[in-house]
Amino acid sequence: MRSARNNLLAAALLGLGTLALLPAALAQSAADKDALANMASQQVQPASTGGLPSDAYKIPAKKLFGRQKLPANLKARAIGTYAKGCLSGGKAIPINGDAWQVMRLSRNRNWGHPDLIALLERLANEAKAAGDWNGLLVGDISQPRGGPMISGHASHQIGLDADVWLTQMPDRILSKSERENISATIVVKNRKEIDPKVWTVNHAKLIQRAAKYDRVARIFVHPPIKAELCRWATGDRSWLAKVRPLYGHNYHFHIRMKCPEGMAGCKDQWTPHPKDGTGCGEELAYWMSDVPWKPKKPDPKPVDPNKPKPKPPPPLTLSGLPAECRAVVAAE
Repeated sequence: MRSARNNLLAAALLGLGTLALLPAALAQSAADKDALANMASQQVQPASTGGLPSDAYKIPAKKLFGRQKLPANLKARAIGTYAKGCLSGGKAIPINGDAWQVMRLSRNRNWGHPDLIALLERLANEAKAAGDWNGLLVGDISQPRGGPMISGHASHQIGLDADVWLTQMPDRILSKSERENISATIVVKNRKEIDPKVWTVNHAKLIQRAAKYDRVARIFVHPPIKAELCRWATGDRSWLAKVRPLYGHNYHFHIRMKCPEGMAGCKDQWTPHPKDGTGCGEELAYWMSDVPWKPKKPDPKPVDPNKPKPKPPPPLTLSGLPAECRAVVAAE
């Protein structure tokens, strides 16, 4: 009974988005009107303990979503943008498969939209069957209900991002301890060079296979990895346009999937269309230069020692996420 009541609350929240204001006619005085306005501005939480927690709008969203251990029992939906949203009806990729194993189990970040989980399993099975890769070591996907994370990522919020290690799965099941402590293999020597002692053609084949999937929107890799792929690729090179250079991806590649077709409320990122059709020209030259790595120049204006330091922006809370995310938190 309690579960049904909570799911009804969640469904209502999905439909309403924001709490409706009480009719002004109910206010009997100016004080009443002010009180009602104040209630609306504070986004009053439902009184039911089975709905939104009492601190839902007070604590940072990353803490609110980080403490969720299970997915929202709602229809599978990727809600919002990759870096500002949440996930309902999330599905966990099994921690062990014939062609993959999940790493860093303590993080509980092996949840994603069912379409992404299916794509990862397909990639793992097809790469292994082709003899290109022994099996995937899967890193972070999303939290059970998506949303901002306490550490590690700005994106990965709607269940459509996944990190895949550039390390092949061993021929045995890793222990829980090993999954927490084994380090991934770094495949670059520095920010401009691949490490030829580590990088193999099978690394290139795995990334190419993933990039050629129609539902994949982007793949992020460290700049020298993109440079190596540009040197290696022959024939149809159009898939290279999806491979985007971005520092921080020197031991894994980041798969970003397109929004599921027809899914309202899920916002795709713009489709990359590099001038040369591959991103191996001017775009890559920028990332291989010193420009992205240079620290920002200090403000030339003299600093007033008496001027108070600007306050840091307040942390993102539930009210700053898409309204549908309230139902995701409230659901069982």
